[in-house]
Amino acid sequence: MIDHVYISVSDVEKSRKLYGAVLKLLGWREFGEYTAPQGIGVPDLYGFSDKHHMRGEKIGTSVWLRQSSVGASIYLGLVAGIPRDVDTAYAAAIKAGARDAGGPALRDYFGPGYYAANIIDFDGNEIEIVNKSGNPSP
Repeated sequence: MIDHVYISVSDVEKSRKLYGAVLKLLGWREFGEYTAPQGIGVPDLYGFSDKHHMRGEKIGTSVWLRQSSVGASIYLGLVAGIPRDVDTAYAAAIKAGARDAGGPALRDYFGPGYYAANIIDFDGNEIEIVNKSGNPSP
């Protein structure tokens, strides 16, 4: 289970649009900015969260973008509730400027009912949008 992920990006505004387009379709929301106090060694952050984050009902997950002059690669798997959500989120990512890294397809070599698509953002970070038939709906 993931609590939070930081993703270093070269253009925060451009990346906020890309991640916002994909994550909104998967039931996430952009919930705010964290302006770090000077001297603590934490960069300014721009956050997205799932529907459980900070609600006290279930463990939630957040994704934070941070400005970086040197892109850092990360691989992030995001759960889609149904296979159609994989298709829709992938299309939104491509439209927002992401590069294709494997279109929506059944990938049963990972397990039965494993349906996924992969994109690469502006900084080389790879995102997999996946629906696993054995998972409960998010």
